[in-house]
Amino acid sequence: MSARHFLSLMDCTPQELQGLVRRGIELKDLRERGILFEPLKNRVLGMIFEKASTRTRLSFEAGMIQLGGQAIFLSPRDTQLGRGEPISDSAIVMSSMLDAIMIRTFAHSTLTEFAANSSVPVINGLSDDLHPCQLMADMQTFHELRGNIAGKTVAWIGDGNNMCNSYMEAAIQFDFQLRIACPEGYEPEGQLLAQAGDRVQVFRDPREAVSGAHLVSTDVWASMGQEDEVAARIATFRPYQVDRALLDVAAEDVLFMHCLPAHRGEEISHDLLDDKRSVAWQQAENRLHVQKALLEFLVEPAYHHA
Repeated sequence: MSARHFLSLMDCTPQELQGLVRRGIELKDLRERGILFEPLKNRVLGMIFEKASTRTRLSFEAGMIQLGGQAIFLSPRDTQLGRGEPISDSAIVMSSMLDAIMIRTFAHSTLTEFAANSSVPVINGLSDDLHPCQLMADMQTFHELRGNIAGKTVAWIGDGNNMCNSYMEAAIQFDFQLRIACPEGYEPEGQLLAQAGDRVQVFRDPREAVSGAHLVSTDVWASMGQEDEVAARIATFRPYQVDRALLDVAAEDVLFMHCLPAHRGEEISHDLLDDKRSVAWQQAENRLHVQKALLEFLVEPAYHHA
């Protein structure tokens, strides 16, 4: 039986994604009520980190333990991956000993090559192209607070980066309108824009994009690997800072999200995370719950069929 992977939101049907969001909410409720639920007893998740991490590491490792399993942290410094073992060889060996593998990496091709050679599910914990697990947490957070996001308007302010790309996939899969405000030359992936069609519009003016929006999201102006561009980016993106005045243009019940870590005084004003419209802390916690739903979804079926 070929393994089911989660490299992008497009790897699931819209119905499956909705199911994962609902399941994340159920698992969160179980944890809040102190009910032990351990469907992944004796299952082991391997976690490969080429990029630094707080929320991804904590949520996957804690999530796996809470589901009754274990997680093993692997960095290129401690494994043969960092010494040039081919990705395909590593995938064959690692997947023969593990029940699932989460990878946080730079090149998206690392994920696709690993998944092509893995006999167990591979999960994208972030790549330079996409961040689907974060989007699932965002969708769970919106669902908890405002119900179904279908037909709503979402504004993405800032760089057309991996988060922006995943928001475009989410617009397709969760059926909402996405408005992207970014400086010229920082637009998201053209192929994805074409795929999203009339669900996505690109603006230069953040106020225009945010007008009447139900959800506003942003991210740091320089991502990991772009450290040498920081000064130039700060100058270019300055007009794209999200502050309270910008949120005032949005819908009255707007939610503000940020995938964190945030650079206060850059992409957001210093006070924005304290604004009652910001749900960044709930959004961060939901990484744990929706990823537990994802682990259960990917790892459990393999054993029902075995």
